[in-house]
Amino acid sequence: MVKILKKDINLYDTLFSGQCFRMILELDNSYTIILKDRVVNIKEDNKYLLVTSNNENNLEEVVSNYLDLYRDYQEINDCLVTNNSILEEDISKCCGYKILRQDKFEMYITYIISQNNNVKRINESVNKLSEAYGEKVIFRNKEYYLFPTFDVIKDLNENDFRNFGVGFRDSYIVNALNKLKEEPNFLDKLDSLSTKDALDELTKIKGIGTKVASCILLFGYSRFDTFPIDTWVRKYVSNNFNVKDDIKSISEYMLNTFGKYCGLVIQYFYHVERNKKH
Repeated sequence: MVKILKKDINLYDTLFSGQCFRMILELDNSYTIILKDRVVNIKEDNKYLLVTSNNENNLEEVVSNYLDLYRDYQEINDCLVTNNSILEEDISKCCGYKILRQDKFEMYITYIISQNNNVKRINESVNKLSEAYGEKVIFRNKEYYLFPTFDVIKDLNENDFRNFGVGFRDSYIVNALNKLKEEPNFLDKLDSLSTKDALDELTKIKGIGTKVASCILLFGYSRFDTFPIDTWVRKYVSNNFNVKDDIKSISEYMLNTFGKYCGLVIQYFYHVERNKKH
């Protein structure tokens, strides 16, 4: 077990915000999360996070990085409020909300599966794929399956993926895997590109539109200057900021107004609106 200073993170709000699909809220109010190479359980204890795992190698670093604990969100929030006082009330309701730093390849495939889909079906498809091709892990006397690696699933065909309930997205996943066959360093290459160029590269792949590409970059690369524009985002920004209801206008407004943190701001808006309904 490792003991990590909790800092300001709100674990529930962060983990159950729609960013990730492989976590379980346990009966003891701890959280079991399937990461790239291990399964972890995190329990809150006053000022600390108590973390156990089947693989305790570099555990503190792995979990701190995943939860983005190394980033100073207070500094970011102060900067946002200073430059945009309209955000003060919303940001005050988002204390401890963070953007998870997730595995690039998993986000690449998972967010293709997510398009025009709901959370339950996304979870089912990802879990079925993992159970079929991911590494089995025994942790706390239970079986878990890691997300499969590229090498294991790179030669699967559309019929193979259809067995996991991905529907029409089967061909899109195959296209995405073929891109990595042709260019093995593609996902790492995106790190060196500007967000605009990275979006352009991702959307060249058939089946990856701007929304999916934005999710991949936000949740897999911590690119806070991009965000998925769905029906909710269009309606919210258009109604609250008097912006024309189209993707180009909304993108330009958010980037020009909130700069390199516009993606984080949209997540804050979504978080606040979501909580109004509960």
